Amino acid sequence: MNKPVTDIAHPKMLLDPYATWAANEGVPITEDFGIDLRKVATSAWPRFGVDGAIVHVKGRGDFVSMFVLDLAPGAKSAPQKHLFEEVIYVLSGHGNTTIETSDGRKHSFEWGPKSLFALPLNARYQHFNSSGRERARLASTNNLPMMLNLFHNEGFVFDNSYSFPEREGAAKYFSGEGEFIPVRPGRNMWETNFVPDLAGFELKAWEQRGAGGSNMMFILAEGTMHAHTSQMPVGTYKKAHRHGPDFHVFAVTGHGFSLLWYEEDKDFVRIDWEHGWVFAPPDRMFHQHFNTASEPARYLAVALGSLRYPFTTDKRRVFTGMDVSVKDGGCQIEYEHQDPRIHEIYLAELAKHRVNSGMGNFIDERRYVKARA
Repeated sequence: MNKPVTDIAHPKMLLDPYATWAANEGVPITEDFGIDLRKVATSAWPRFGVDGAIVHVKGRGDFVSMFVLDLAPGAKSAPQKHLFEEVIYVLSGHGNTTIETSDGRKHSFEWGPKSLFALPLNARYQHFNSSGRERARLASTNNLPMMLNLFHNEGFVFDNSYSFPEREGAAKYFSGEGEFIPVRPGRNMWETNFVPDLAGFELKAWEQRGAGGSNMMFILAEGTMHAHTSQMPVGTYKKAHRHGPDFHVFAVTGHGFSLLWYEEDKDFVRIDWEHGWVFAPPDRMFHQHFNTASEPARYLAVALGSLRYPFTTDKRRVFTGMDVSVKDGGCQIEYEHQDPRIHEIYLAELAKHRVNSGMGNFIDERRYVKARA
């Protein structure tokens, strides 16, 4: 009997243009489930003119990747222009970015730790570290894998003259101003290109996601890349939910942990996080976020497929069902249906950090208190 062929090595089969591009860039590539971006090793990246690295989290999916750019004191990146979307979160340092729009005007804005901004599609830009003493580190979440694997032509992606003025937005969007677009809890949007301080940005209540949490969805540079930020009050955690891959979750304020599991799993995967950490829940893997700090904990999520332009049927399903119970066809596990071990784990963690639980208004904690007595 002939054995089935399961693996064929051939130079013209199963090609991955993005992976080939990444390997040829000559910078470190870090891959893991959760990653502290502050500690990622970098080296000289000729394309960008500064030190950098490529980061692949396990749940990144097929369309999205991450870069880390590490600017030395007083350094500036090489001017860039490319046909992929990019959302930047500032991990550390102070500087400014200059963007040249299709009408020839230049817009410059100053950023610092925990700033968030997007680069309009195929607009020329350049980053500057304005400090003469401290390095600056930027995290770029982008859809380059999709673009290179679709066109498999670097010149088309990196040397394309076409302009997209409709993606640039109003001039005020480059200075930190924006427009609030009210929809309903969990779907309210802020449209801009630049958020100077994500940690202090005003959020709106979203009770359906649990325990007094709040949220804001962002429309950045009229893009297909999505971003939102959510906050958990002291002593609380979010309801578990699941969705497709590529939501890159960045810790912004406070500290805590996240549990991840598939329905058939007996144990949880755990990620402990604080500012600088990122992870991406893999496809359809339940995940739940917990605040163990004595201050509110806030995080940022970036993915392909925005609330305005979902891009895929899966993203459309996520945005319509992210706060709907799985029992009703949605993505979320209600507190009363969650694994009892989850709250036990959380109470134990709060005790370690000497933080009181704020979950009493959402979960009957009496049996847990008796069990721990």
